[in-house]
Amino acid sequence: MTIPAFDDHPPDSPHVTPYDERHLKTYLRLLDAAEEGADWREVVRIIFGLDPQKEPERARSVHDSHLARARWMSRSGYRDLVRRSL
Repeated sequence: MTIPAFDDHPPDSPHVTPYDERHLKTYLRLLDAAEEGADWREVVRIIFGLDPQKEPERARSVHDSHLARARWMSRSGYRDLVRRSL
């Protein structure tokens, strides 16, 4: 499975952005992995294609920032998507 091009940090916006929309599947995969207790190193390797041994700080930052955005989407960001569909 390929992931759309990603930034090291997702947007920090109070609203859903086009970046978020492109990465909805990525966010869902991150949430699923977190729920299952998967090791972040395996997750970042599989989802983002990053090697946490070669770039440990970047890999951790990419993982953590995107997981935080995924959690924001699941708590409040989804409301923007619902409003748009009405």
